[in-house]
Amino acid sequence: MKFKTFKLIFAYYTFIILLFNSCNDNKKQNYNNEKVAIVGNANDVIPFFQHWNLILGDGSNVGQAIDYENKNFFYTAKDNNTDWVVFKTPNAGNTHGTSNNTRTELAQLKKWSPMSDAKMNATLKVMNVATTGDARVASTYSVVVGQIHSADGHENEPLKIFYKKFPGHTKGSVFWNYEINTKGDDNSGRWDYSYPIWGYDFSVVGTNEGNYPQEPKDGIALGEEFSYEVEIKNGIMYLKFTSEGHETKTFTKNLMSSEYTKRSDMPEQVKDLFVPIGQDGVERENAYTDEGLFFKLGCYNQTNGKDPKVNKVWCSGAETHGGDIQKQYADGNYAEVWFKTANIEISDDAISNVGYFQANDGLSKKTVYPSEVIPFMDKFKMLMGDGTNVEDLVDFEHKDFFYSVIDGTRRWVVYKTPNSGVTSKNSSNTRTELHEKRDWTPEQGGRLTGTCKVMQVSISGDARVAASYSTVVGQIHSGEGHENEPFKLFYKKFPGHTKGSVFWNYEINTAGDDNSGRWDYSTAVWGNDMSVIGTSKNDYPSEPKDGIELGEEFSYEVNVYKGIMYLTFKSEGHKTRTFTKNLIESEYVNKSDIPAQVKKLFVPIGQDGTERATAYAGELGYFKQGAYNQTNGKSPEKNMVWCAGAETFGGDIAKQYKNGCYTEVWFREATVGPGVPQK
Repeated sequence: MKFKTFKLIFAYYTFIILLFNSCNDNKKQNYNNEKVAIVGNANDVIPFFQHWNLILGDGSNVGQAIDYENKNFFYTAKDNNTDWVVFKTPNAGNTHGTSNNTRTELAQLKKWSPMSDAKMNATLKVMNVATTGDARVASTYSVVVGQIHSADGHENEPLKIFYKKFPGHTKGSVFWNYEINTKGDDNSGRWDYSYPIWGYDFSVVGTNEGNYPQEPKDGIALGEEFSYEVEIKNGIMYLKFTSEGHETKTFTKNLMSSEYTKRSDMPEQVKDLFVPIGQDGVERENAYTDEGLFFKLGCYNQTNGKDPKVNKVWCSGAETHGGDIQKQYADGNYAEVWFKTANIEISDDAISNVGYFQANDGLSKKTVYPSEVIPFMDKFKMLMGDGTNVEDLVDFEHKDFFYSVIDGTRRWVVYKTPNSGVTSKNSSNTRTELHEKRDWTPEQGGRLTGTCKVMQVSISGDARVAASYSTVVGQIHSGEGHENEPFKLFYKKFPGHTKGSVFWNYEINTAGDDNSGRWDYSTAVWGNDMSVIGTSKNDYPSEPKDGIELGEEFSYEVNVYKGIMYLTFKSEGHKTRTFTKNLIESEYVNKSDIPAQVKKLFVPIGQDGTERATAYAGELGYFKQGAYNQTNGKSPEKNMVWCAGAETFGGDIAKQYKNGCYTEVWFREATVGPGVPQK
């Protein structure tokens, strides 16, 4: 097979011995043959840039980097009379595609089949990785220096070559990861399996934010050269890694036939690292067959400033100085990789990769509306934390309250609201919450599902107040009579605790015309119920052992069918919980029916009513979903259950957000529709 060979070789300019015949004296003048290293543009050092597009740490695609430099990201340097091409990128800038991470990286202009022949070689040294981040996050303090990337399907990566060094260590680790080509249309379950080369693999992390594992004995130091060779032949990937003074390592991986087609095939490393964050997919049987692949090379910084509770594998929590690149460079919060030599070889069968760039250039700056993530938004209207009502949620966002984000694996819809803003009538609490447009009775039924994670609850409040530090993430609300709530799903976490509680409340549909005696009965799902409170303002109960952390996913289903409410709650690593509640026949019609929990919490504040015998029968209601902040700034003296006494900064929303006095809930999946027979 004929090949095009593009050699990326460190260029030496050699003075040619010029022989001049003197016309006057027939003397020959000889010039010494000497090699002189000249720092110029990158293509003077490695003459191959016509075959790549260059992506910079500001997210821009500068195209073919011929006679090009950018002193912030891409330039040349000399070291010991050797010229190098420098790739540099901060912890935070603008990213490319859907990535969380900045890169100054070459992306090949052509793509090729894994059945064709392709090669990439490089010699490099890593000069810096980020000095801050969370040691428990696998990607922290690391950089990817070479890749194979798919241009099709999920655009996953069958090869990523990493360098990682913990702060204070002299030696770092080199390892490579294989990312599965996830089966089906949903790529959110994708995961990497990591192979150590020198030092550790990807899964070796710290036990807490600032605690590091032992330094690897056979690692690679910053500034120490190493080389990699990647060859694809007949669907097999062959890898070779060499470094002076280190054992040469070789690996083989089949890109055409998967070894991870069943959940039982999942390696233990993956079960420990990825399954706890919901990345538990399987791979299609033919892996990357029929997809166009292409090489990438450079500096793809894997450390970012995103909060680890967003994703405990990929979100580093590192210093970013608000995105100020120069400040990041000044205190070591960047990655820098120097390349001396490299080359690629690809088949004549390779075709244009323009589709990848068209799909990903500028994507990080493109608005992805919540209605594109969860397409049921046409069935809802919404009230936001500043009191704004929005009737049409299709192609709508608001960066302060309602928008979409990507956590490195999947997109989420964000609902965010402060402790104090503008509330709805009859409520003391702000909300950024969906309000179903359809009304239905319990007899007619309805069904709501959601997969969410709570990212923030207020850090201020009064621990004696049951509603403090909590948010409601789903409701059934009555639209008639007293307009009470037969279902409210809460998440609550006390300051200083790692784990919070999930519980659901049933509010009675009070008998008679006076609704002032209404009360909630609270049922624990994971952790405590609502009645577990502190003994003084800043005294908190013990942390729940079986609780849910901020950033930990859980799912709920509320299914009302023929007057009966069926509840199902699920979370990876927690027991599935189910409950049943009759919405058309009350169990609280007499004072003697009032539960002990209610006598403890509500009766002391005069809320001691009874419920009408038919409960919510015949009343129109609707679903609500989002972030209904239960922490407010009202004095607990007014109501020791609902008035939280939290900090509100005079209603200044920006200050509340800055100081943790708000709630934020992310949803990645949700459905709404009619009730169905319970299985």
